[in-house]
Amino acid sequence: MPTVTLLTKPGCHLCDEARPVVERVVAEHPGTTLQEQSILDDEALRQEYAEDIPVVLVDGRVHSNWRVDADRLARALEQAGARA
Repeated sequence: MPTVTLLTKPGCHLCDEARPVVERVVAEHPGTTLQEQSILDDEALRQEYAEDIPVVLVDGRVHSNWRVDADRLARALEQAGARA
């Protein structure tokens, strides 16, 4: 089953907007795992994504940044689940 990672940082208003969208879509796809990670906890992530957060990764691949389209994320999870 797919893994979704939400890359965020404290005080990020776009992260606060993206979080409930990602949580809702993941909840609609049983078996999908959701992880949230602050880019401030990992220097490599901070350097790579400092200007792009929030970033949504599906199975380690960048799916979206800044804004999350719920329908697009749902389709990606369905495709990832079909590959599993």
